[in-house]
Amino acid sequence: MVRELRHEAKSLLPTLKGHRVWMVNSTHHGGGVAELLPPLLALLRELCVDANWLVMDTDDPGFFRLTKRLHNLIHGHDDPNLGQAERDLYGRVSRDTAEAIARHVSPGDVLVVHDPQPLGAGAILRKKMDITAIWRCHIGLDRETPETQAAWAFLEEAASAYDHAVFTAPEYIPRCLAGRSAIIHPAIDPLSHKNRDLSVHKLVGILANGGLIRAPGPMLTPPFPDPARRLQRDGTWAPATEHEDIGLLHRPIVTQISRWDRLKGFLPLMEGFVALKRELGSRTGLDERHRRSLQLARLVLAGPDPGSIEDDPEGKEVLAELRNAYAGLTPEFQADVAIIVLPMNSKKHNALLVNALQRCSDIVVQNSLQEGFGLTATEAMWKHAAVIGSQAAGLRQQIRPGLDGYLLANPEDPREITAALDDLLRDQWKREVLGQRAQQRVHDNFLIFTQVRHWLVLIARSLAG
Repeated sequence: MVRELRHEAKSLLPTLKGHRVWMVNSTHHGGGVAELLPPLLALLRELCVDANWLVMDTDDPGFFRLTKRLHNLIHGHDDPNLGQAERDLYGRVSRDTAEAIARHVSPGDVLVVHDPQPLGAGAILRKKMDITAIWRCHIGLDRETPETQAAWAFLEEAASAYDHAVFTAPEYIPRCLAGRSAIIHPAIDPLSHKNRDLSVHKLVGILANGGLIRAPGPMLTPPFPDPARRLQRDGTWAPATEHEDIGLLHRPIVTQISRWDRLKGFLPLMEGFVALKRELGSRTGLDERHRRSLQLARLVLAGPDPGSIEDDPEGKEVLAELRNAYAGLTPEFQADVAIIVLPMNSKKHNALLVNALQRCSDIVVQNSLQEGFGLTATEAMWKHAAVIGSQAAGLRQQIRPGLDGYLLANPEDPREITAALDDLLRDQWKREVLGQRAQQRVHDNFLIFTQVRHWLVLIARSLAG
């Protein structure tokens, strides 16, 4: 893959010479885009492309509430009634952002704007300056609804100013951008802290240093300054090893790691897992290993500290909803569900904790109601985990049912979730085979080297055009 990338770059670099590339998004940490950009930029620079990263900055909290609403509308949810007040707010912040970006960008540069937040700013600059502008939209829905129509009507004028657009799936392309949009799948960096291989010593060290297990003895490295925290039965937050060890190293573990977002399907996943536990006492005919597996299984729901993600104001609300649902469980079932908040003060420590959690998991779930792509599924597949996804369009791009994992027809149906978990917890051999195929699937299609090749081709063609 690296040889192919270098060969492709050698033929395209003369077109890019003298043109700086600026990537613009809305936050420097939290979420898939912020994780995609550093390795993408690093590889472009390694190939002698003058690639740079700008993060928009606004102190208006209403702007991110609006763009979160647009995000939900593009996924087919939320109130579609967008009026002049919303347009005025979006326009005002876009003008301020465009003014800030203009201090860096020069004629002849390439501006790559990610998602709806900085879309308006890029459109303003494209109209004023002799630059090439590409909009990269990471979200979408595979059908048209009144909500998606409202979102695209709001964004169409800005989106139409761009030379080219990039989407994750053909189904996501709106009519206003048909004919000038390309498809580039997101990808993971296999050598990043989140995805690199971990020896047993490193895995245990990360879990202990991050507060996810009790240190088994003297540790070579010091504890992380900000350990993971776990929701307690009384609704407070405490170290993740309280009130007892989760069992990451010796129990069957089912995990979902995502932003705290209603569209991620945390609540029905918890309901499906608890139903699996509740029904165990009345089931007959189970072999001893299957029954023991179900008895010991635990569910880990993990996500970032919601206070650290500026462009996602819903995170605290969703976590509060989960906390209320957890409080309604009996102590027996509370013991089998761990809701974990991962610190974001250190990107490296956060990435290592996610890596370790995924590698400790027998099953990784991405129970999204809607999903632009779902790099959390890609990451788990790379770690040869058995993956359960939903029929959300982004996950369908990755998981081939029965070959690389499971796809749920209805991620809001706890009974279907229960059946899928039961089937995989029953059959260790099936989990291993699915995990091996999943890793090969990512190797062939969703590693960053392939993504960089696609970006080089698109940027070169846009400049030549």
